Amino acid sequence: MNTLAIIFWFFISIIFYSYLGYGIVLYILVKIKEKFYPELILSNNRYAPMVSFIIPCYNEASIISAKIKNTQYLDYPLDKIQIIIITDGSTDGTEKIVSSFLNVALLHRNERKGKSAAVNRAVAYADGDIIIVSDANTALNPDAIKKMMRHYVDPMVGAVSGEKRIQLEEKENAAGAGEGIYWKYESLLKNLDSRLLTMVGAAGELFSFRKHLFNRIEEDTILDDFMLSMRITEKGYLVKYEPEAVAVETSSVNTKEELKRKIRICAGGWQAMSRLKDALNFCKHPLLTFQYVSHRVLRWTLAPLVLFLLLPLNIIMANQDLFYANALIVHLSFYAAASLGWIMENRSIRIKIFFVPYYFLVMNYAALAGYFRFMQGKQSAAWERSERKIEITKQAA
Repeated sequence: MNTLAIIFWFFISIIFYSYLGYGIVLYILVKIKEKFYPELILSNNRYAPMVSFIIPCYNEASIISAKIKNTQYLDYPLDKIQIIIITDGSTDGTEKIVSSFLNVALLHRNERKGKSAAVNRAVAYADGDIIIVSDANTALNPDAIKKMMRHYVDPMVGAVSGEKRIQLEEKENAAGAGEGIYWKYESLLKNLDSRLLTMVGAAGELFSFRKHLFNRIEEDTILDDFMLSMRITEKGYLVKYEPEAVAVETSSVNTKEELKRKIRICAGGWQAMSRLKDALNFCKHPLLTFQYVSHRVLRWTLAPLVLFLLLPLNIIMANQDLFYANALIVHLSFYAAASLGWIMENRSIRIKIFFVPYYFLVMNYAALAGYFRFMQGKQSAAWERSERKIEITKQAA
């Protein structure tokens, strides 16, 4: 096997492992673990510590009333839940709407410093032993808090994350179809990660943690939820996944808005990797490092790079061997399908099979773009709301 062939198969291996192979390995490891150490069945739904439910907002006047009502209707003792809404920097009157609700604490300053600064301020104000952070544009199922709290019976559990679901229409656009499929697979990986040891990063749609484990996060932090959860794992605690605590949100209105969101996430990923030193210390946290590198680091670093280098390499090798010529046909077919997905989205034609390769390429482009934005220091910590479809105004089913 010549040098080009070795590089080609190395590239294929990285891409396969990053997106499918790790899931297969993870599934096998979980099955082996649970054969010898069966998973604990959580049945204690009566554990009800004092919780502070924090909702960071920026210009959410159109949906904040629905979010507050959804939160107030959650099945949890009223004397055990403190609802805190922080609206720093909002200019659309969000804080005035919040102030009209009873039993809701409002924190508001005219200055906008970003979500990380808001979370720092809200946690300092909170009275609960457990902090829950939830995005304003999500709806939760009624027993979401109860399902999350049962994990805290175990003193080694430092945080619990709920499941994010995308509400899809029957005829969905590329962003919605791609995001929906991506999150179904991502949820599966999160569940398996949790069952093997711990989640590697929680999503801010619905995330909880023990207050005493909280350390103020840098105000320029882009992915506050990811950094918070990873620093808890670096302390030796576990971050568990609760699939029965569901946060539902609508998809991005189009791929342009989804790309903006993904680039921000990937820039935040590079920032996180530069700060999470212990998570990459294999000698100190061998299993955590394995999960972190396999699930996150490769997707943000090597996989996107080799994906886009693979095509020119395949073109060079096509003249050397019939196998590589056939591989090029498959390769070009994939890009053709992605191009059709782009064309169909622009013409509002809904054929989901073409949206998957299109979304996959967009996601990997975002990883590269996120790297350059991070290196140039152009990614603000202040969250820019992506335009989504009609917001959810009722409780999640």
